[in-house]
Amino acid sequence: MLVVLGALAGAAGALVQAAWFPGGLLLALVGVAGLFRGGALVLGGMGGVLAPAAGWLLAAFLLMTSRPEGDFLFAVELGTYLYLLGGIGVAVMCATVWLPRQPGGPGARLGK
Repeated sequence: MLVVLGALAGAAGALVQAAWFPGGLLLALVGVAGLFRGGALVLGGMGGVLAPAAGWLLAAFLLMTSRPEGDFLFAVELGTYLYLLGGIGVAVMCATVWLPRQPGGPGARLGK
């Protein structure tokens, strides 16, 4: 389910980022950041980030490279590159920075 949501977010972001530059670019990146963070919270680990990120990458790069219509969705301009690199950067940040480092549970004091 998260892979499909990531693919939908990638396709929607491809349309929005070019329509309302720079606001659409920010909206698309905040949307995928919310999806990646939400997936991490729901599944409680890195798999929750990697599943929607894989769907996002699949949709974004398939729309860009595999079909002739991809030229109309991704023009050669700064916003396109910022969307693609920014989405990858957001996925990396969500996978490495925002996940909890310690398992949950009561704290323990040693030596008492």
